[in-house]
Amino acid sequence: MDANTLSKTITLIGAGGKMGCRLMDNLLRGKDRLLFCETSDVGIGRIAERGRSVTPVERALPESDVVILAVPDALIGSISKQVVPQMKSGAILILLDPAAAYANQVAERDDIGVVVTHPCHPALFDEQETLEARQDMFGGIAAKQDIVIALHQGNEEQLAIAEGICIRMFAPVVTCHRITVEQMALLEPAAAEVVAAAAACIMKEAMDEVVRMGVPEAAARSFMLGHIQIPLAIAFNQVNPFSDAARIAIDYGYETIFQPDWKKVFTKESLQEVLKRMLHLEQEQECRG
Repeated sequence: MDANTLSKTITLIGAGGKMGCRLMDNLLRGKDRLLFCETSDVGIGRIAERGRSVTPVERALPESDVVILAVPDALIGSISKQVVPQMKSGAILILLDPAAAYANQVAERDDIGVVVTHPCHPALFDEQETLEARQDMFGGIAAKQDIVIALHQGNEEQLAIAEGICIRMFAPVVTCHRITVEQMALLEPAAAEVVAAAAACIMKEAMDEVVRMGVPEAAARSFMLGHIQIPLAIAFNQVNPFSDAARIAIDYGYETIFQPDWKKVFTKESLQEVLKRMLHLEQEQECRG
């Protein structure tokens, strides 16, 4: 039997959080030995609702083949300093976001593997087979999605073990894309949050503004959501070209809304700046000062 398919002892830290519960529900479908670590009363209650109990982290870590940190990005640095020293040699640490790894905030140890993964979330134009899947916007419940994975430290065997677990965590998964930690950071936060999420918030503010100016809210919402889908379909799927008039309006939008050098968000300097803010590293530096 392939060693990658053998049952593993997996510890999920932050198991009672929203993401932790999503991962727990999927991992419980497998045959691995699962240990759940949580400190908040609410989180412990969520774990109890699933018929499971909490294991003290100091007991779980030395027994674990794989440790998953389902904790906020800003806490990964400090929590990893507590977790990594207690892991057994050869174990694998799985992070759910590239920010801390890219910013070198994860505690280092040469004899463990570190893998970073993140869900792509269900793609906008992909067909989903059921109503439940169509309503699963984040994925990991019923909707099909891809995921990305990167080996931050370790060997290919450790990556293969982690990949199988990551696919189960975010199931149903169609494709697991192998990329680097830096490429994952370019996707998130740079492309997905700095650009796409900011643009989404601007679109919502645009709708709110025309409603403030007198457009009925139901009409504005219907009109905007339809007209958001069309340019996305044209830009990403090339269903047909933008009209000449629409292109003029788009160019005007670029001139009046976006800075000409907006693509600087993909430079190392910009990426380091946004990650410093996301991980609250500025506050840590001020405290040390």
